[in-house]
Amino acid sequence: MNPFAALLDLVLPGACAGCDLPGEQVCLACRGRLAAVSPRRTAPDPSPPGLPRLWAAGGYDDVLRGLLVGHKERGQLALAGPLGGLLAGAVGALDAGDVLLVPVPSSRAAVRARGHDHALRLARSAAAQAGLRAAPLLRPTRVVSDQAGLTTAGRAANLAGALTACRSLRGMPVVVVDDVVTTGATLVEAARALRAGGALVRGAAVVASVARRRA
Repeated sequence: MNPFAALLDLVLPGACAGCDLPGEQVCLACRGRLAAVSPRRTAPDPSPPGLPRLWAAGGYDDVLRGLLVGHKERGQLALAGPLGGLLAGAVGALDAGDVLLVPVPSSRAAVRARGHDHALRLARSAAAQAGLRAAPLLRPTRVVSDQAGLTTAGRAANLAGALTACRSLRGMPVVVVDDVVTTGATLVEAARALRAGGALVRGAAVVASVARRRA
């Protein structure tokens, strides 16, 4: 966690990550909104070739956006609990059986900047709540460009061949997990790398899906 952010937590009153109201990290109203979230089958439009069947806990809006940004960028690590529970629900909706959850890896630079690996933390939280296991079995093979502003085709080209399995995964049933899906390019590359390592990719699950439609 950023030490400056930790210092601010000591001297400033807290606010809800979901709606910014002063008080608890997740207020009672936002807890109610989270309780109403229901996993859904989803896919970007257009759906990229190679995308595993995909379930999301909810849409990337309102309370989910606030919690995900708070956890990922603001070092509010306790949010891994409720977010991991939502991710566990999306994994359960896949009905994939006894699988290993494999998070999409962050770059070393991103982990250093944030002070933690947000996707790995969410995967471990989800696995603990679902009675499964999670492991960081993917690693980057090269530096990729910032995805922001790239088209669907541009993201796919940027990520092609960017990941590899850390070891042989022959016959291992896995589910790829991440915090957010936009175009699906990252999940496609993660699934490709896992299959190349011998894994049986049963699907993918995310906390939130961004509403993105073909122009």
